Amino acid sequence: MTQDKKPAQIVQTLKNAGGKVGEIIGVKPVSKKPSRIKLLLSVVSPSDEGKLKEILDEASVALSYTFAGTGTARSQVLDYLGIGGTEKAVIASLIPESDEDSILKVLRIKMSLYLVGRGISFTIPLTGISSLTAGGLARAAANKSAEGRKVMTADERKYDLIVAALEAGRMDEAMEAARSAGAAGGTILRARALDNAKAEQFIGISLAREQEVLLVLAKRESKLAIMEALMEKVGLKTEAGGIVFSLPVDKTAGISAADEAALRAEGKVDG
Repeated sequence: MTQDKKPAQIVQTLKNAGGKVGEIIGVKPVSKKPSRIKLLLSVVSPSDEGKLKEILDEASVALSYTFAGTGTARSQVLDYLGIGGTEKAVIASLIPESDEDSILKVLRIKMSLYLVGRGISFTIPLTGISSLTAGGLARAAANKSAEGRKVMTADERKYDLIVAALEAGRMDEAMEAARSAGAAGGTILRARALDNAKAEQFIGISLAREQEVLLVLAKRESKLAIMEALMEKVGLKTEAGGIVFSLPVDKTAGISAADEAALRAEGKVDG
């Protein structure tokens, strides 16, 4: 070891060495976790689709896909839509986890998601993604630390996304059931079932080809009641033949004003 080596340089050398050397001097090696990729789902007016993508690209980098939601002239359903009007865009975006908080904050401000009816955005954890996609998106956040980040637990999550795929034309029944169990809103997508003959043999029920998919962002304490109401009213044992499942939701923007205020008071959202 040279005499002119500064103490700070020596400490840094020992830190980098880690292992037993670090243990001896009481320094733990710094472990910087790679940024995970998350799914951001946004429900906005079709006219805001381009604006949302521009905001995502300015704040970070996002690989996005859009789906057209339909809210035809079924008056009961229109009352429950989360963004007002009959048409909406559902945008699925893959984003770096290290940019999750900043993206939601910018969306709240620039998309005015703090105003009820302007739209909603929320993140869903992923259990796997191709390394090429993950590596490319993570490079956008290469200079941002992911230290200390951890997967949210069920106790920390306040919302779940309930998904119900059922025969087309049965959405009024589904929304009536969901609302009776505490659902505040929903978003409808048109869908078409593929050839599910093999799965249908095991399930024992033939599924309708033309379907609609209902998305409901539900509070955790209401999730089971809403799912049970949907399964009873439009589930597999009914003529609607609905498949109902849920996905965990990590962070949200654009939920009700009361919930936004509560999260702000808890320090879970900014400004």
